[in-house]
Parts: sequence; structure tokens; C-alpha cells
Amino acid sequence: MQNDIFTEEFGDSAHQPILLIAGSMSQGPASWPDAFVGRLAAGGRRVIRYDHRDTGRSATIDFATDPYTWHDIKNDALAVLDAHGIDSAHLVGHSAGGVLAQWIAVEHPERVMTLTTIGSSPLGRQEGLTVMRALMGEEQPEGSLPPPTQEFVEFYRKMITSPPPSTRKEQIDFQLAEARVLAGGLPIDEEEERRQAERLHDRARDLSALANHRLAAAADMTFEPVGVLHTVKAPTLVVEGTHEPAKPGHGALIAEAIPGAELLIVEGMGHMLTPQVHQTLADAVLRHTATVRG
Repeated sequence: MQNDIFTEEFGDSAHQPILLIAGSMSQGPASWPDAFVGRLAAGGRRVIRYDHRDTGRSATIDFATDPYTWHDIKNDALAVLDAHGIDSAHLVGHSAGGVLAQWIAVEHPERVMTLTTIGSSPLGRQEGLTVMRALMGEEQPEGSLPPPTQEFVEFYRKMITSPPPSTRKEQIDFQLAEARVLAGGLPIDEEEERRQAERLHDRARDLSALANHRLAAAADMTFEPVGVLHTVKAPTLVVEGTHEPAKPGHGALIAEAIPGAELLIVEGMGHMLTPQVHQTLADAVLRHTATVRG
């Protein structure tokens, strides 16, 4: 398909489709663990998970000769639906994937049966600039989104000022350290998390290509349409953890901006889908997607 996007499908193709949209620089399985996906499929949904361009098994691109924008990354999601012969689907987006899902709901309402965002930020509020100012130690202008937690800032500030991990072990150790920060108030299974990091490392075509997502954002930090969330017609569920480190309080802002949106706060949850929250999140998504029949 266009740009050689790698997709996976789970469940019965006759069931209602759910498209899972991963966060920035994330492979599909990184945002959407197998156990969570399995619960959705077992609940009677046709689940599609995919790797963004320049991640996992999807095509890597020479950004210097063939640059792209987040508008293109958003259109990849629509191309995935087209490739699977799906006119409309339930969109579930994590982190930046939730922003993409909101964007699609605004631009292509006919393709969105329901909308669910998890650990995401409101479309049009330039969350990337908020994070960048926090990492650079700059003051946040009035009206900015709530900044990430101090632990989050310290971890990623150290990352951008240190030599990047070069060996397989260093890269996997970094992924494990990152998981400890993103898990929020919930403990992680260190051995299982390491196995997952090894799997993600070994299935990727080129880990260095992840940086292209940053280049795509840096090319236009104001790419998001502004002041449009009130036009979203799809029934919307907004999920945020009580220990969200990256986008604390952003979920409530999404729910305030979209008419009729429901806000679900999950105790202990951080920015990642740890096993402790899989059942809660799957139940919520299954219930929400049952409100609209295709």
C-alpha cells in the first residue's frame, strides 16, 4: 500500500472495525500491547494495528530527499482504512495518535464511527511546543497546555544532552528506563518489559528513522488546525491516567472542547498501557464502541 505501511488485523472481519493509531515515533505494538488488542478482538471487534511510517516494519524514508509532514502521517491512517476496504471505523488513538484521530474526526467525520483518545492532547493546542519549552527550561506563555511532570522533563532533558544509545543493549536499556517514567503510578514487570523492548528493537527496519517524526514536526510546529474540536460529531471517549507524566490534565481539555465527550480517569495509570489497565481500558473501549453500529 502507499508508503509500504505495515498493518495487522485481529478478530472477525465481519465485526465492527477499530483502528488503533499509535503515538509519535511508536510502532503499533509499542502503543498497543498484544494482550490489550486481544481483549478487543475477543469482545467482538475487528481490530487493526499498524506501524507509522519510519517505525517498525513500515517503510523508512530518506527525509532529506522526500520530506513529509504530520499531515501526511495523518493521511496514512486513512490509507490504512482504504487498504482494508473500510469506509468508517472506530478510531482509538494514543498520545499523538489521539491528536491524529481528532484531526480525522474533524476533517472526515463520515469515516469516524466513534472517537477514543488515550493519554492525548487537544487538537490545535500545540502540545509539542509545550514539551519543547519545558525541556529547554523556558517559561510557558499564558494559555499554554499544562507542562509535563518534572520527572518526565528531567529524563528527556538528559536524553537530548547525552550521546544517543548506540548498541542493542544500550537501546533496550533506554527503553526500559523510559518505561519506568511513563508507567506513572504503576509498577512494571522488568523482565517482560525488557522482552518487549527486545522485540520492538528486532522488528524495526531502522531505529534511526524514528527521528524523521521530529523533523516532520519541526518543519511546521503549528500544523494542527485550531479551534475546531467543537465540530466533532463522533461520540467521544477521553481517557487519562491519574499519574499521566507527559500530558497531565490534557484529557479534561479535550473533553471540554468536544460536545458530549465522556472523560474517564484511570487510577494509577501513566502514559503507557501497562497490564494493570488493559481490562479497564478494553472494557471502556468496547462499551463506547457499542454505542454506534456500523
